[in-house]
Amino acid sequence: MVSLVKLIRKLPFMDLRKYRKADFLPDLSAAGAVTLMVVPQGIAYALIAGLPPAMGLFAAALPVIIGSLFRSSRHVITGPVNAISVLVGASVIAETTGDPVQIALSLALLTGLMQVAAGSLRLGALLDYVSRPVLLGFTTGAAVLIAAGQLPNLTRTGNESGNLINRLYGWYSHLGGAHLPSILIAISTAVVIIGIRRFWPRLPAATVAIIGTTAMSMTMGWSEMGIRVVSDLTPVPRGFPSLTIPTVANITQLIPLAGACTVLSLVETSAIARSLSIRTGQRISISTEFIGEGLANITASFFGGYPTAGSLSRSTLNHGAGAKTRLAGILSGCMVILVLVFFGNLVDYTPIASLAGLLFVVAYNLIEHHEIRQVLNSHFADRIAFTATMLGAWVLHLDQAIYLGVGISLVLFLQRLRVLAIREIGFDDSGRPREVTRQPEAGSSVKQCRSIHLVNLEGSLFFGAACQLESALDELIREPSLKVLILRLKRTQHIDITAAHVLSDIANQLRQQNRTLILVGVQPAALRWMGRTGVADQIGRENLFPTMPGRWFRALEASVVRALEKTGKHACGDNCPLHEWLRARKNT
Repeated sequence: MVSLVKLIRKLPFMDLRKYRKADFLPDLSAAGAVTLMVVPQGIAYALIAGLPPAMGLFAAALPVIIGSLFRSSRHVITGPVNAISVLVGASVIAETTGDPVQIALSLALLTGLMQVAAGSLRLGALLDYVSRPVLLGFTTGAAVLIAAGQLPNLTRTGNESGNLINRLYGWYSHLGGAHLPSILIAISTAVVIIGIRRFWPRLPAATVAIIGTTAMSMTMGWSEMGIRVVSDLTPVPRGFPSLTIPTVANITQLIPLAGACTVLSLVETSAIARSLSIRTGQRISISTEFIGEGLANITASFFGGYPTAGSLSRSTLNHGAGAKTRLAGILSGCMVILVLVFFGNLVDYTPIASLAGLLFVVAYNLIEHHEIRQVLNSHFADRIAFTATMLGAWVLHLDQAIYLGVGISLVLFLQRLRVLAIREIGFDDSGRPREVTRQPEAGSSVKQCRSIHLVNLEGSLFFGAACQLESALDELIREPSLKVLILRLKRTQHIDITAAHVLSDIANQLRQQNRTLILVGVQPAALRWMGRTGVADQIGRENLFPTMPGRWFRALEASVVRALEKTGKHACGDNCPLHEWLRARKNT
C-alpha cells in the first residue's frame, strides 16, 4: 500500500496539487485559443486521413486530456496532426481492405501500446537515429500528397488512390467535370487565411475562415447548390464520444504501419517537448513523454479517434497564449467535448471545399524552404536521406518511406563511422611530432625512424572499420626494416572485439617475426575491457601504455622508451629522431 502511494505521487499530474488560483485564467485563455484552432484542424486532418470528420474531433478530446495528465511537459498538446493523418490516409484507407474506422482504431491501439512499451524500456535514444533530413523529406513529401489529395475536393471531381502519380492522373482525367463554385470557395478560404495571418496575425485565421464559410453555407443553402458539406461525408454525432472497441481481425498486418506511426509520433512529440523546455526551463523526461503519448493513443482507440502526436502549432500556441500548467491542455480537451455536445450540428454545414482551401495552406506551410536549401547544400549523406525519403513518400507506402529514410541514414552513418584516419608520425627540425603521408613531398624536412614506426589512429575501432584497419596495418608491417610498430589510440573510440582481434592478430604475426606491436594512449575503460577479454594478454600487457595524467605525450614517451629497448642498436644509429625527441622532452 505504501509503495502504491509513492507510485501515485510520482505521476506527472500530481504537480497539480500545488496549483495556484492565479494560474487558472491564463490556462483557461490558452485552452480557448487552442480549441479555436483544433476544431477546424481536427476536421481537416480527418479529411486527409480519409476518415469521418468527427474522428478528428474525437482525437482532440479525451486523448488530449489523458496526454496532458500523464506526459512530463506542461505545454505539449497532443491530437490529430497532418503527418500522421497523411500516413493513415495513404497507407491504410487507400491501400488496405476493411472498414477504415476500425482500421484507424486498431492502428491507434497498436501505436499506443508500442509507445508505452518504448517509454517503459527507455528507448528514447533510438530516436536519435532518425535524422532531420529524413523527417524533412517525409514532411515535404507529405505536403505534396496533402495538396494532391485535396485537388478532387477543390474541383468536386472523382479521385484515385495509390501513389502521387496515380492520384494526379486520376484527378486530371476527371477534370472535365470541375465545379466552379467549389473552386472559388477553396481559393477564397486560402486567400482569407493568408490575409489574416499577414495583416492580423493575432487572430485565429483558420477558425475565422471556416466559421465564415460555414455561416454562409447555413444561410445561403450551399448544399442545395451542389456544394458538398461535412454532413455529405458523415454527420458529426452529437454528445460525448462513445466507447469504441477495435475489432479488426488481421490486426497483425498493421504492425509495420503502427511502427511507422510510433516512430513519427514520438520524434515529433519529443522534439516539441524539448523545444518548449528550452523556453520554459522545465525538465523533460522523454520516457514519460512516450508513455503519456501512448496512453493518449490508447484512449483514442477506445473513444473514436485515430493515431495522435504532439502538435507543434497547438503546443506553441498553448505556450504563447500564456498557459502556466498542464490544466490548459485538460481544459482544451473538455472544450472540444462541449463543441461536440452543443455545436456538432453546426460543423455539419462546413463546406468540404473550404477545408480543402485550409489544407492547401497547411501543405504549403509544411514545406520548409530554408531547411531544404540547407540540406541540399550539406553533406552527400544528408542530401541522399532527404531525397530518398521524399521520393519514397510519393511512390511507396508512407510507412515504407519512413523505414527507407531511416535505413539510408543508418547505412550512411555507419559508412562515415567506419572511416579511420591512419597517419604516420615523424619529427620536424625542431623535434616536434608531425603527421606525414606515405609518399612525403619533395624537400620535406620531417624525419622518421626506419626501425620504429609511430602511427596515429583516429576514429571508431568497431567491426565496420576492421577491414580497413587490417589492410592499413598489413601494408605497414611489410617494410623489412620495421622492428617495432607503435599505434597511438588516444583519438579512437568504441573498440570492439572484432577490431581487437585484428590488433591481437597483428601482434602475434609480429611476435613470430621477432618484432613488436605497442599500443599507446589506451583509454582506461578500454584497457580494463582488454584485460577482461584476454586481448591484453594476447598483445602483451608490457606493450600496453594507457593515457597518463600530467604532461602531454607522457604515455608516448614511455612507449618510445620501450620501443628503443626492444630494438637496441638499429638502422638510425645515434641520429634516430626518436632519441632526439626524447632528449628534447627531457630538457623541457
